[in-house]
Amino acid sequence: MILIFDFGSQTCHLISRQLRDLGISTQIVNPEISINQVKKFNPKGLVFSGGPASVYKKGSPKISKGILDLGIPILGICYGWQLIAYQLGGKVSRTGFGEYGPATISLKPGFESEELLTRLPPKFGVWFSHGDSVTHLPKGFISIGNTVNCKNTFCTNWKRKIFGIQFHPEVEHTNFGKQLLRNFIQVCGLKTKRKRINIQKIIHEICEEVGDKKVIVGVSGGIDSTIAAVLTSKAIGTNLIPVYVESGLMRIGTASRVKKFFAETLNITPVVVQAEKLFLKKLKGITDPEEKRQIIGKLYCDLFEVEAKKVRGVDFLVQGTIYSDVIESKGTEKAAKIKSHHNVGGLSKDLKLKIIEPLRYFYKDEVLKIAKRLGLPDTLIYTQPFPGPGQAVRIMGEVTKERLKKQQQADQIVLQELEKSGWLKKIFQAFPIMTGVNSTAVKGDGSFYGEVIGLRIYNSSNIMTAEWTKLPYDLLQRISSRIVNEVPEVSRVVYDITTKPPATMEWE
Repeated sequence: MILIFDFGSQTCHLISRQLRDLGISTQIVNPEISINQVKKFNPKGLVFSGGPASVYKKGSPKISKGILDLGIPILGICYGWQLIAYQLGGKVSRTGFGEYGPATISLKPGFESEELLTRLPPKFGVWFSHGDSVTHLPKGFISIGNTVNCKNTFCTNWKRKIFGIQFHPEVEHTNFGKQLLRNFIQVCGLKTKRKRINIQKIIHEICEEVGDKKVIVGVSGGIDSTIAAVLTSKAIGTNLIPVYVESGLMRIGTASRVKKFFAETLNITPVVVQAEKLFLKKLKGITDPEEKRQIIGKLYCDLFEVEAKKVRGVDFLVQGTIYSDVIESKGTEKAAKIKSHHNVGGLSKDLKLKIIEPLRYFYKDEVLKIAKRLGLPDTLIYTQPFPGPGQAVRIMGEVTKERLKKQQQADQIVLQELEKSGWLKKIFQAFPIMTGVNSTAVKGDGSFYGEVIGLRIYNSSNIMTAEWTKLPYDLLQRISSRIVNEVPEVSRVVYDITTKPPATMEWE
Protein backbone atom coordinates (compact mmCIF):
# COMPACT_ATOMS: atom_id res chain seq x y z
CA MET A 1 0.00 0.00 0.00
CA ILE A 2 0.93 3.65 -0.36
CA LEU A 3 0.55 6.16 2.46
CA ILE A 4 -0.66 9.66 1.52
CA PHE A 5 0.19 12.59 3.80
CA ASP A 6 -2.62 15.17 3.73
CA PHE A 7 -1.32 18.74 3.88
CA GLY A 8 -4.73 20.18 2.97
CA SER A 9 -4.68 19.99 -0.82
CA GLN A 10 -8.00 20.30 -2.63
CA THR A 11 -6.87 17.22 -4.58
CA CYS A 12 -5.42 15.05 -1.79
CA HIS A 13 -8.33 12.62 -1.97
CA LEU A 14 -7.98 12.64 -5.75
CA ILE A 15 -4.42 11.29 -5.40
CA SER A 16 -5.86 8.41 -3.41
CA ARG A 17 -8.62 7.88 -5.97
CA GLN A 18 -6.13 7.75 -8.88
CA LEU A 19 -3.93 5.23 -7.06
CA ARG A 20 -6.94 3.11 -6.12
CA ASP A 21 -8.06 3.16 -9.77
CA LEU A 22 -4.69 1.60 -10.54
CA GLY A 23 -5.35 -1.14 -7.99
CA ILE A 24 -3.21 0.22 -5.16
CA SER A 25 -4.40 0.28 -1.54
CA THR A 26 -4.01 3.71 0.07
CA GLN A 27 -4.39 5.36 3.44
CA ILE A 28 -4.63 9.13 3.95
CA VAL A 29 -2.95 10.32 7.17
CA ASN A 30 -2.28 13.61 8.93
CA PRO A 31 1.31 14.88 8.65
CA GLU A 32 1.76 14.71 12.44
CA ILE A 33 1.87 10.91 12.25
CA SER A 34 4.86 9.40 14.07
CA ILE A 35 7.58 7.28 12.48
CA ASN A 36 6.39 4.25 14.45
CA GLN A 37 2.85 4.72 13.16
CA VAL A 38 4.17 4.93 9.61
CA LYS A 39 6.10 1.71 10.10
CA LYS A 40 2.96 -0.07 11.34
CA PHE A 41 1.27 0.58 7.99
CA ASN A 42 4.28 -1.02 6.29
CA PRO A 43 3.87 1.19 3.19
CA LYS A 44 5.81 0.57 -0.01
CA GLY A 45 5.67 4.26 -0.88
CA LEU A 46 4.78 7.68 0.52
CA VAL A 47 3.04 10.57 -1.24
CA PHE A 48 3.08 14.07 0.23
CA SER A 49 0.11 16.09 -1.05
CA GLY A 50 -0.10 19.77 -1.87
CA GLY A 51 -1.59 22.28 0.54
CA PRO A 52 -2.56 25.95 1.01
CA ALA A 53 0.17 26.88 3.53
CA SER A 54 3.71 28.18 3.03
CA VAL A 55 6.38 25.87 4.48
CA TYR A 56 8.46 28.74 5.88
CA LYS A 57 5.60 30.26 7.89
CA LYS A 58 5.02 29.54 11.55
CA GLY A 59 2.38 26.89 12.17
CA SER A 60 2.54 25.38 8.68
CA PRO A 61 2.25 21.56 8.70
CA LYS A 62 5.53 19.65 8.97
CA ILE A 63 6.57 16.00 9.30
CA SER A 64 8.97 14.16 11.54
CA LYS A 65 12.27 14.57 9.71
CA GLY A 66 13.09 10.90 10.27
CA ILE A 67 10.29 9.91 7.90
CA LEU A 68 12.49 11.10 5.04
CA ASP A 69 15.18 8.64 6.18
CA LEU A 70 13.04 5.47 6.16
CA GLY A 71 14.34 4.39 2.75
CA ILE A 72 10.81 4.28 1.32
CA PRO A 73 10.20 5.90 -2.11
CA ILE A 74 8.61 9.34 -1.65
CA LEU A 75 6.73 11.51 -4.15
CA GLY A 76 6.24 15.11 -3.01
CA ILE A 77 3.59 17.10 -4.88
CA CYS A 78 3.53 20.94 -4.76
CA TYR A 79 3.58 21.78 -1.01
CA GLY A 80 4.78 18.21 -0.40
CA TRP A 81 7.83 18.82 -2.60
CA GLN A 82 8.48 22.23 -1.02
CA LEU A 83 8.35 20.64 2.44
CA ILE A 84 10.87 17.95 1.46
CA ALA A 85 13.24 20.60 0.10
CA TYR A 86 12.75 22.88 3.12
CA GLN A 87 13.27 20.17 5.75
CA LEU A 88 16.38 18.84 3.98
CA GLY A 89 18.10 22.23 3.89
CA GLY A 90 16.82 23.70 0.62
CA LYS A 91 15.15 27.08 0.21
CA VAL A 92 11.51 27.83 -0.57
CA SER A 93 10.30 31.34 -1.32
CA ARG A 94 7.72 33.41 -3.16
CA THR A 95 9.38 34.42 -6.41
CA GLY A 96 6.60 36.60 -7.78
CA PHE A 97 5.92 34.08 -10.53
CA GLY A 98 3.07 31.95 -9.24
CA GLU A 99 1.46 29.51 -11.66
CA TYR A 100 -2.23 28.65 -11.65
CA GLY A 101 -3.58 26.42 -14.38
CA PRO A 102 -1.82 25.12 -17.49
CA ALA A 103 1.90 25.21 -18.32
CA THR A 104 4.38 23.10 -20.26
CA ILE A 105 7.19 21.16 -18.60
CA SER A 106 10.42 20.34 -20.43
CA LEU A 107 12.35 17.29 -19.20
CA LYS A 108 16.13 17.37 -19.43
CA PRO A 109 17.70 14.72 -21.71
CA GLY A 110 19.79 11.87 -20.36
CA PHE A 111 17.31 10.39 -17.87
CA GLU A 112 14.96 8.57 -20.28
CA SER A 113 15.95 5.13 -18.96
CA GLU A 114 14.92 5.92 -15.39
CA GLU A 115 11.88 3.96 -14.24
CA LEU A 116 10.11 7.10 -12.99
CA LEU A 117 10.21 8.61 -16.50
CA THR A 118 8.92 5.59 -18.43
CA ARG A 119 6.70 6.66 -21.37
CA LEU A 120 6.95 10.37 -20.49
CA PRO A 121 7.68 12.61 -23.51
CA PRO A 122 10.33 15.36 -23.46
CA LYS A 123 7.58 18.00 -23.18
CA PHE A 124 4.00 17.75 -21.91
CA GLY A 125 1.25 19.89 -20.44
CA VAL A 126 0.86 20.07 -16.67
CA TRP A 127 -1.51 21.81 -14.23
CA PHE A 128 -0.24 24.10 -11.49
CA SER A 129 -1.57 25.84 -8.41
CA HIS A 130 1.29 27.43 -6.50
CA GLY A 131 2.67 30.77 -5.35
CA ASP A 132 5.83 29.47 -3.63
CA SER A 133 8.68 27.67 -5.39
CA VAL A 134 11.78 25.71 -4.41
CA THR A 135 14.54 28.22 -5.20
CA HIS A 136 17.54 26.29 -3.84
CA LEU A 137 17.78 22.50 -3.95
CA PRO A 138 18.81 20.44 -0.94
CA LYS A 139 21.99 18.39 -1.10
CA GLY A 140 21.76 15.32 -3.35
CA PHE A 141 18.86 16.64 -5.49
CA ILE A 142 18.99 17.59 -9.15
CA SER A 143 16.43 19.30 -11.38
CA ILE A 144 15.33 17.20 -14.36
CA GLY A 145 12.40 19.33 -15.53
CA ASN A 146 11.30 22.95 -15.63
CA THR A 147 8.72 25.37 -16.99
CA VAL A 148 9.29 28.94 -18.13
CA ASN A 149 8.71 30.35 -14.64
CA CYS A 150 9.73 27.43 -12.40
CA LYS A 151 13.21 25.96 -12.79
CA ASN A 152 12.73 23.24 -10.16
CA THR A 153 9.47 21.81 -11.42
CA PHE A 154 10.64 18.17 -11.39
CA CYS A 155 13.49 17.22 -9.06
CA THR A 156 14.94 13.93 -7.87
CA ASN A 157 17.35 12.31 -5.49
CA TRP A 158 17.83 9.04 -7.34
CA LYS A 159 19.88 7.45 -4.55
CA ARG A 160 17.24 8.04 -1.85
CA LYS A 161 14.31 7.55 -4.27
CA ILE A 162 12.82 10.87 -3.23
CA PHE A 163 11.06 12.80 -6.00
CA GLY A 164 9.58 16.30 -5.98
CA ILE A 165 7.20 17.79 -8.52
CA GLN A 166 5.65 21.25 -8.45
CA PHE A 167 2.69 20.28 -10.65
CA HIS A 168 -0.30 18.01 -9.95
CA PRO A 169 -0.20 14.61 -11.72
CA GLU A 170 -3.48 13.57 -10.06
CA VAL A 171 -5.65 16.05 -11.98
CA GLU A 172 -7.14 15.20 -15.37
CA HIS A 173 -5.66 18.22 -17.14
CA THR A 174 -2.06 17.16 -16.50
CA ASN A 175 -1.04 15.16 -19.56
CA PHE A 176 0.68 11.88 -18.67
CA GLY A 177 -0.15 12.48 -14.99
CA LYS A 178 -1.56 8.99 -14.58
CA GLN A 179 1.50 7.56 -16.34
CA LEU A 180 3.74 9.32 -13.83
CA LEU A 181 1.74 7.79 -10.97
CA ARG A 182 2.05 4.38 -12.65
CA ASN A 183 5.79 4.88 -12.82
CA PHE A 184 5.96 5.81 -9.14
CA ILE A 185 3.98 2.68 -8.30
CA GLN A 186 6.59 0.63 -10.18
CA VAL A 187 9.41 2.40 -8.33
CA CYS A 188 7.66 1.29 -5.12
CA GLY A 189 7.81 -2.33 -6.33
CA LEU A 190 4.02 -2.59 -6.73
CA LYS A 191 1.91 -3.67 -9.70
CA THR A 192 -1.12 -1.90 -11.13
CA LYS A 193 -4.47 -3.52 -11.78
CA ARG A 194 -7.92 -2.29 -12.79
CA LYS A 195 -10.45 -1.59 -10.05
CA ARG A 196 -14.23 -1.28 -10.44
CA ILE A 197 -16.76 0.58 -8.28
CA ASN A 198 -18.72 -1.89 -6.13
CA ILE A 199 -22.31 -0.65 -6.54
CA GLN A 200 -23.79 -3.55 -4.60
CA LYS A 201 -21.63 -2.62 -1.62
CA ILE A 202 -23.07 0.93 -1.65
CA ILE A 203 -26.62 -0.45 -1.75
CA HIS A 204 -25.87 -2.95 1.02
CA GLU A 205 -24.43 -0.22 3.28
CA ILE A 206 -27.57 1.91 2.84
CA CYS A 207 -29.77 -1.09 3.62
CA GLU A 208 -27.74 -1.94 6.74
CA GLU A 209 -27.95 1.61 8.08
CA VAL A 210 -31.61 2.31 7.32
CA GLY A 211 -33.24 -1.04 8.06
CA ASP A 212 -37.04 -0.73 7.81
CA LYS A 213 -37.11 3.04 8.43
CA LYS A 214 -38.39 5.54 5.91
CA VAL A 215 -36.02 7.95 4.19
CA ILE A 216 -36.43 11.41 2.69
CA VAL A 217 -34.11 12.17 -0.20
CA GLY A 218 -33.65 15.75 -1.32
CA VAL A 219 -33.71 15.80 -5.11
CA SER A 220 -32.85 18.75 -7.33
CA GLY A 221 -33.09 17.24 -10.80
CA GLY A 222 -29.30 16.92 -11.02
CA ILE A 223 -27.36 13.71 -11.52
CA ASP A 224 -25.90 13.51 -7.99
CA SER A 225 -29.12 13.68 -5.97
CA THR A 226 -30.92 11.50 -8.52
CA ILE A 227 -28.30 8.72 -8.38
CA ALA A 228 -28.32 8.90 -4.57
CA ALA A 229 -32.11 8.42 -4.73
CA VAL A 230 -31.88 5.50 -7.17
CA LEU A 231 -29.29 3.70 -5.04
CA THR A 232 -31.41 4.25 -1.92
CA SER A 233 -34.50 3.00 -3.74
CA LYS A 234 -32.69 -0.23 -4.64
CA ALA A 235 -31.82 -0.64 -0.97
CA ILE A 236 -35.18 0.17 0.70
CA GLY A 237 -37.80 0.22 -2.07
CA THR A 238 -40.99 2.17 -1.36
CA ASN A 239 -39.67 3.46 1.98
CA LEU A 240 -37.98 6.16 -0.09
CA ILE A 241 -39.69 9.57 -0.22
CA PRO A 242 -38.19 11.95 -2.81
CA VAL A 243 -38.73 15.63 -1.98
CA TYR A 244 -38.20 18.39 -4.52
CA VAL A 245 -38.21 21.92 -3.14
CA GLU A 246 -39.36 24.43 -5.74
CA SER A 247 -37.20 27.29 -4.54
CA GLY A 248 -37.58 29.26 -7.75
CA LEU A 249 -33.79 29.15 -8.06
CA MET A 250 -33.59 26.12 -10.32
CA ARG A 251 -33.60 25.99 -14.11
CA ILE A 252 -36.93 26.41 -15.87
CA GLY A 253 -38.77 23.09 -16.19
CA THR A 254 -36.80 21.27 -13.49
CA ALA A 255 -39.84 20.30 -11.40
CA SER A 256 -41.61 18.63 -14.33
CA ARG A 257 -38.43 16.70 -15.25
CA VAL A 258 -38.07 15.47 -11.68
CA LYS A 259 -41.69 14.28 -11.52
CA LYS A 260 -41.40 12.53 -14.90
CA PHE A 261 -38.16 10.73 -14.02
CA PHE A 262 -39.34 9.35 -10.68
CA ALA A 263 -42.71 8.30 -12.08
CA GLU A 264 -41.21 6.51 -15.10
CA THR A 265 -38.03 5.07 -13.55
CA LEU A 266 -38.89 4.30 -9.92
CA ASN A 267 -42.70 4.40 -10.05
CA ILE A 268 -42.67 6.95 -7.23
CA THR A 269 -44.44 10.30 -7.11
CA PRO A 270 -42.10 12.84 -5.52
CA VAL A 271 -43.31 15.42 -3.03
CA VAL A 272 -43.04 18.94 -4.49
CA VAL A 273 -42.78 21.77 -1.97
CA GLN A 274 -43.66 25.23 -3.29
CA ALA A 275 -41.31 27.67 -1.58
CA GLU A 276 -40.24 30.35 -4.08
CA LYS A 277 -41.68 33.24 -2.06
CA LEU A 278 -40.01 31.96 1.12
CA PHE A 279 -36.57 31.72 -0.51
CA LEU A 280 -36.80 35.19 -2.02
CA LYS A 281 -37.96 36.61 1.31
CA LYS A 282 -35.01 35.04 3.19
CA LEU A 283 -32.53 36.20 0.54
CA LYS A 284 -33.80 39.79 0.49
CA GLY A 285 -30.94 42.21 1.04
CA ILE A 286 -28.32 39.42 1.18
CA THR A 287 -25.28 40.02 -1.01
CA ASP A 288 -22.53 37.93 0.61
CA PRO A 289 -22.19 34.61 -1.28
CA GLU A 290 -21.27 32.60 1.80
CA GLU A 291 -24.32 33.94 3.63
CA LYS A 292 -26.51 33.05 0.65
CA ARG A 293 -25.30 29.44 0.76
CA GLN A 294 -25.85 29.20 4.52
CA ILE A 295 -29.39 30.59 4.27
CA ILE A 296 -30.33 28.30 1.38
CA GLY A 297 -28.85 25.23 3.08
CA LYS A 298 -30.77 25.89 6.29
CA LEU A 299 -34.00 26.53 4.39
CA TYR A 300 -33.73 23.22 2.57
CA CYS A 301 -33.10 21.38 5.85
CA ASP A 302 -36.03 23.11 7.55
CA LEU A 303 -38.38 22.16 4.71
CA PHE A 304 -37.13 18.56 4.63
CA GLU A 305 -37.82 18.27 8.36
CA VAL A 306 -41.33 19.67 7.88
CA GLU A 307 -42.00 16.95 5.29
CA ALA A 308 -40.40 14.30 7.52
CA LYS A 309 -42.83 15.10 10.34
CA LYS A 310 -45.75 14.36 8.04
CA VAL A 311 -44.72 10.70 7.71
CA ARG A 312 -44.22 8.31 10.62
CA GLY A 313 -40.86 6.53 10.80
CA VAL A 314 -38.68 8.97 8.87
CA ASP A 315 -35.25 9.13 10.53
CA PHE A 316 -32.91 9.78 7.61
CA LEU A 317 -32.17 12.40 4.97
CA VAL A 318 -30.28 11.26 1.87
CA GLN A 319 -28.22 13.84 0.01
CA GLY A 320 -26.36 13.70 -3.29
CA THR A 321 -23.17 15.15 -1.82
CA ILE A 322 -20.05 14.27 -3.84
CA TYR A 323 -16.41 14.72 -2.89
CA SER A 324 -15.85 18.01 -4.72
CA ASP A 325 -18.61 19.51 -2.50
CA VAL A 326 -16.86 18.19 0.59
CA ILE A 327 -13.33 19.36 -0.15
CA GLU A 328 -14.34 22.89 -1.19
CA SER A 329 -16.23 23.17 2.10
CA LYS A 330 -12.97 22.44 4.01
CA GLY A 331 -13.35 18.68 4.02
CA THR A 332 -10.09 17.89 5.81
CA GLU A 333 -8.23 19.36 8.79
CA LYS A 334 -5.45 21.11 6.81
CA ALA A 335 -7.58 22.14 3.82
CA ALA A 336 -8.56 25.72 3.08
CA LYS A 337 -12.25 26.59 2.92
CA ILE A 338 -13.14 27.69 -0.61
CA LYS A 339 -16.89 28.02 -0.11
CA SER A 340 -19.60 26.25 1.88
CA HIS A 341 -21.67 24.03 -0.36
CA HIS A 342 -25.27 24.24 0.83
CA ASN A 343 -25.40 20.48 1.51
CA VAL A 344 -22.15 20.47 3.52
CA GLY A 345 -21.25 23.77 5.20
CA GLY A 346 -24.82 25.03 4.91
CA LEU A 347 -26.43 22.22 6.91
CA SER A 348 -28.46 23.30 9.92
CA LYS A 349 -26.79 22.50 13.26
CA ASP A 350 -30.23 21.68 14.66
CA LEU A 351 -31.03 19.09 12.00
CA LYS A 352 -32.57 16.04 13.69
CA LEU A 353 -32.57 13.77 10.65
CA LYS A 354 -29.52 11.55 10.25
CA ILE A 355 -27.61 12.30 7.04
CA ILE A 356 -26.80 9.57 4.53
CA GLU A 357 -24.49 10.46 1.62
CA PRO A 358 -23.93 7.39 -0.60
CA LEU A 359 -21.75 9.36 -3.05
CA ARG A 360 -19.72 11.40 -0.55
CA TYR A 361 -16.36 9.91 -1.56
CA PHE A 362 -16.98 9.76 -5.31
CA TYR A 363 -16.16 12.26 -8.01
CA LYS A 364 -18.46 13.46 -10.78
CA ASP A 365 -17.01 11.12 -13.41
CA GLU A 366 -17.44 8.18 -11.02
CA VAL A 367 -21.08 9.14 -10.43
CA LEU A 368 -21.62 9.10 -14.21
CA LYS A 369 -20.08 5.62 -14.39
CA ILE A 370 -22.49 4.43 -11.68
CA ALA A 371 -25.41 5.96 -13.60
CA LYS A 372 -24.41 4.15 -16.80
CA ARG A 373 -24.04 0.81 -15.02
CA LEU A 374 -27.48 1.29 -13.46
CA GLY A 375 -28.86 1.65 -16.99
CA LEU A 376 -30.26 5.13 -16.47
CA PRO A 377 -31.29 7.19 -19.53
CA ASP A 378 -28.82 9.44 -21.35
CA THR A 379 -31.14 12.39 -20.77
CA LEU A 380 -30.23 12.13 -17.09
CA ILE A 381 -26.59 11.08 -17.47
CA TYR A 382 -25.78 14.04 -19.69
CA THR A 383 -27.73 16.58 -17.65
CA GLN A 384 -25.40 19.44 -16.80
CA PRO A 385 -24.36 19.77 -13.15
CA PHE A 386 -26.31 22.46 -11.37
CA PRO A 387 -25.41 24.00 -7.99
CA GLY A 388 -27.72 23.29 -5.06
CA PRO A 389 -28.15 27.02 -4.33
CA GLY A 390 -29.12 27.35 -7.99
CA GLN A 391 -29.29 30.71 -9.70
CA ALA A 392 -28.66 32.44 -6.37
CA VAL A 393 -24.90 31.92 -6.78
CA ARG A 394 -25.09 33.01 -10.42
CA ILE A 395 -26.55 36.38 -9.46
CA MET A 396 -23.86 38.59 -7.97
CA GLY A 397 -25.33 40.70 -5.20
CA GLU A 398 -28.95 40.59 -4.09
CA VAL A 399 -31.32 37.99 -5.55
CA THR A 400 -34.54 39.73 -6.49
CA LYS A 401 -37.52 38.40 -8.40
CA GLU A 402 -36.66 40.66 -11.36
CA ARG A 403 -32.98 39.67 -11.53
CA LEU A 404 -33.87 36.00 -11.09
CA LYS A 405 -36.25 36.20 -14.05
CA LYS A 406 -33.54 37.78 -16.23
CA GLN A 407 -30.99 35.20 -15.14
CA GLN A 408 -33.30 32.32 -16.03
CA GLN A 409 -34.13 33.91 -19.37
CA ALA A 410 -30.44 34.28 -20.25
CA ASP A 411 -29.82 30.71 -19.04
CA GLN A 412 -32.43 29.36 -21.45
CA ILE A 413 -30.86 31.27 -24.34
CA VAL A 414 -27.42 29.77 -23.60
CA LEU A 415 -28.82 26.22 -23.46
CA GLN A 416 -30.96 26.65 -26.57
CA GLU A 417 -28.10 27.97 -28.71
CA LEU A 418 -25.66 25.31 -27.50
CA GLU A 419 -28.18 22.57 -28.24
CA LYS A 420 -29.02 23.93 -31.72
CA SER A 421 -25.32 24.09 -32.61
CA GLY A 422 -24.57 20.56 -31.36
CA TRP A 423 -22.22 21.82 -28.64
CA LEU A 424 -24.36 21.04 -25.61
CA LYS A 425 -23.19 17.41 -25.35
CA LYS A 426 -19.56 18.39 -25.94
CA ILE A 427 -19.22 20.57 -22.86
CA PHE A 428 -19.38 19.88 -19.14
CA GLN A 429 -21.26 22.96 -17.99
CA ALA A 430 -22.52 26.28 -19.33
CA PHE A 431 -24.31 29.18 -17.68
CA PRO A 432 -24.66 32.97 -17.59
CA ILE A 433 -23.88 35.16 -14.58
CA MET A 434 -25.57 38.40 -13.59
CA THR A 435 -22.34 40.19 -12.69
CA GLY A 436 -23.80 43.14 -10.80
CA VAL A 437 -21.57 45.40 -12.92
CA ASN A 438 -23.14 48.04 -15.17
CA SER A 439 -21.72 49.42 -18.39
CA THR A 440 -22.75 51.89 -21.06
CA ALA A 441 -24.36 50.66 -24.27
CA VAL A 442 -26.20 52.16 -27.23
CA LYS A 443 -29.75 51.05 -27.99
CA GLY A 444 -31.93 52.85 -30.51
CA ASP A 445 -29.28 55.56 -30.99
CA GLY A 446 -29.52 56.44 -27.32
CA SER A 447 -27.20 55.87 -24.38
CA PHE A 448 -28.15 53.03 -22.10
CA TYR A 449 -26.60 51.95 -18.79
CA GLY A 450 -27.28 48.30 -18.00
CA GLU A 451 -25.96 45.12 -16.39
CA VAL A 452 -23.13 43.03 -17.82
CA ILE A 453 -23.75 39.28 -18.17
CA GLY A 454 -20.82 36.89 -18.02
CA LEU A 455 -20.67 33.49 -19.73
CA ARG A 456 -18.99 30.51 -18.04
CA ILE A 457 -18.61 27.49 -20.33
CA TYR A 458 -15.97 24.85 -19.59
CA ASN A 459 -14.79 21.25 -19.85
CA SER A 460 -14.08 18.97 -16.91
CA SER A 461 -14.82 15.45 -15.72
CA ASN A 462 -14.45 15.54 -11.93
CA ILE A 463 -14.83 19.30 -11.22
CA MET A 464 -11.44 19.45 -9.49
CA THR A 465 -9.88 21.17 -12.50
CA ALA A 466 -11.38 22.74 -15.60
CA GLU A 467 -10.50 24.54 -18.81
CA TRP A 468 -12.67 27.02 -20.67
CA THR A 469 -14.32 25.84 -23.87
CA LYS A 470 -13.07 27.25 -27.17
CA LEU A 471 -16.49 27.85 -28.73
CA PRO A 472 -16.76 29.07 -32.35
CA TYR A 473 -16.94 32.85 -32.58
CA ASP A 474 -20.19 32.79 -34.53
CA LEU A 475 -21.85 30.75 -31.77
CA LEU A 476 -20.64 33.17 -29.10
CA GLN A 477 -21.97 36.00 -31.25
CA ARG A 478 -25.43 34.41 -31.49
CA ILE A 479 -25.59 33.87 -27.74
CA SER A 480 -24.45 37.44 -27.06
CA SER A 481 -26.85 38.99 -29.56
CA ARG A 482 -29.84 37.10 -28.22
CA ILE A 483 -29.08 37.99 -24.62
CA VAL A 484 -28.63 41.73 -25.19
CA ASN A 485 -31.69 41.83 -27.46
CA GLU A 486 -34.06 39.63 -25.45
CA VAL A 487 -33.10 40.06 -21.79
CA PRO A 488 -34.20 43.46 -20.42
CA GLU A 489 -31.62 46.00 -19.19
CA VAL A 490 -28.52 44.05 -20.27
CA SER A 491 -25.76 46.13 -21.83
CA ARG A 492 -23.17 43.57 -22.91
CA VAL A 493 -21.96 39.96 -22.65
CA VAL A 494 -18.41 38.89 -21.69
CA TYR A 495 -16.80 35.43 -21.90
CA ASP A 496 -14.93 33.99 -18.90
CA ILE A 497 -11.71 32.34 -20.13
CA THR A 498 -10.25 31.46 -16.72
CA THR A 499 -9.15 27.91 -15.88
CA LYS A 500 -9.65 26.14 -12.56
CA PRO A 501 -7.39 26.84 -10.75
CA PRO A 502 -7.32 29.70 -10.06
CA ALA A 503 -11.04 30.27 -10.66
CA THR A 504 -13.75 28.06 -9.19
CA MET A 505 -16.52 26.74 -11.42
CA GLU A 506 -19.17 29.12 -10.11
CA TRP A 507 -18.48 32.81 -9.63
CA GLU A 508 -19.78 32.67 -6.04
